[in-house]
Amino acid sequence: MPAQSIASRLLCVRHGESEGNRDRRFCPTPEVPLTELGREQARQAASLLQRRFRPQRIVASPYRRARETAEVIAEVLQLPVEVDEGLREQDIGVYAGQPYEAVLQDPHFRTQEPWSWRPPRGESLLDVAARVLPAVERIAMQNSAQEVVLVTHAGVIAALCAAALGRWDQVRNAKNGEVVVLEYRGGRFSLVV
Repeated sequence: MPAQSIASRLLCVRHGESEGNRDRRFCPTPEVPLTELGREQARQAASLLQRRFRPQRIVASPYRRARETAEVIAEVLQLPVEVDEGLREQDIGVYAGQPYEAVLQDPHFRTQEPWSWRPPRGESLLDVAARVLPAVERIAMQNSAQEVVLVTHAGVIAALCAAALGRWDQVRNAKNGEVVVLEYRGGRFSLVV
């Protein structure tokens, strides 16, 4: 059977609560750490992954909040953490460091289609998908018939879910520490319920 037709299971974990999440502000730099609640959410995700799955690999976003979450998971699963630049979060451009609500002041922001909005000097979620999908496809193809933990961000997981569903309007943001399970087979993503 060709490797491409064997499913890879992608265990997508949104990082635990960061100081930015706690303060309801877009992170000003990639080096914003987890809060104590975020570390607890990472421990809970690790426990779930250990009980229900048998991952062979952990790949994380380079951002500190994702790396710290991955390190907690890695300690429980006894696996090394790899970092992949393609798993980084949406670049929020000029809104970095601003309250979440600041985007509502942008005349181009559309609440009906937020995935198509590109912040000045940043990325839309459509841009994130164009960057993330090839990176995750590469990881999946390197790990046919295996389970891989991807520790990443809400925008990245949303892009993967949109690819699986074939639409954006039914995608919701993963919660901090939530595990979203997808499969990749024959060039297609699918959500595992």
